[in-house]
Amino acid sequence: MTRPHDPVDYGEYLQLQKLLSSQAPKSLEAGAPAHDEMLFIVVHQAYELWFKQILHELDSVMALFHRDSVDERNVGVAVARLERIVEIQKVLLDQLRVLETMTPLDFLEFRNLLIPASGFQSVQFRLIENRLGLRRNARAPLERSPASAKISDGQIGALRRSEDEPSLFDLVERWLERTPFLELPGFQFWEQYGAAVARMLSADRATIEANPALSPAERGPQLRELDSTAASFAAVLDEAAHEKLRAAGERRLSHRATRAALFIHLYRDQPILHLPFRLLRTLVDVDELLASWRYRHALMVHRMIGTKIGTGGSSGHHYLLSTVERNKVFADLFNLSTFLISRSALPVLPEDLERRLGFYFPRA
Repeated sequence: MTRPHDPVDYGEYLQLQKLLSSQAPKSLEAGAPAHDEMLFIVVHQAYELWFKQILHELDSVMALFHRDSVDERNVGVAVARLERIVEIQKVLLDQLRVLETMTPLDFLEFRNLLIPASGFQSVQFRLIENRLGLRRNARAPLERSPASAKISDGQIGALRRSEDEPSLFDLVERWLERTPFLELPGFQFWEQYGAAVARMLSADRATIEANPALSPAERGPQLRELDSTAASFAAVLDEAAHEKLRAAGERRLSHRATRAALFIHLYRDQPILHLPFRLLRTLVDVDELLASWRYRHALMVHRMIGTKIGTGGSSGHHYLLSTVERNKVFADLFNLSTFLISRSALPVLPEDLERRLGFYFPRA
């Protein structure tokens, strides 16, 4: 059998000569080589390679969800590729441990040679955030226009397109809005769900009021917190209340998409909803690991430079910590746990719907 191509060489295929000659320590140029600068460069180059792979996976997932109808098989493909991103993110977190083998004094040997370079200038990382759905107005000014960033016209164009085009958040929201089963003639699911919620909250109130271990000063805050929870449930049941929260920036998903996501979570044991549930859960995993990386990065920066400003001009670890919550994309999916009720309290689904959710096929 003849080969369809010329023999492949390992080094040539991976372009190792180019890759392994791409480390140029500034301290070496300055005539005072700093041993740990090589580690610093290699770790950050590895980050950029993993960022490229994450973008590769994200783009493929978004292409699947750009369609008006998403085939069930494609949902499985999307879940598998998002789970791959999750595993890559775990590697990115582990790389911080390698970087932390460098001590603060080691870093000071070459840190000033890097000014004003900064992680803010990573175009790929900003593309990942934009693809996921981080909105430009959610960024701090320093993130929007990194100081002295040498960004090409092509990169600027790619960033602007990624801000203007539908993000993965937008595409998933549209997919959720197309979820069937939310309104069925003769089955008032949301009324039954609301009644179950009212019973649960009433029982919680009775527990707080009857708890002999609580003093009046302790009981008051707990009852106010319960009232706040009730208001959150009200927004699920009332679209107008939900839209007020969206206008205030406290919600982002549309009311219909939120209901669909909640229905999927409540009835995730139904065969047809298990894969959509895994998709939503994996999106939360991606967002959580991104927040974890930001937090760990902030701690590492604090460990390395204390309260000094960052090389890119930020306030260092204080600024990085502020991005942990502010830059979350899928916070609405995190918050769905607020609206879950026990399986025993769930409204019983009509027999016809049970069959449809269970991949029911009538005998020939």
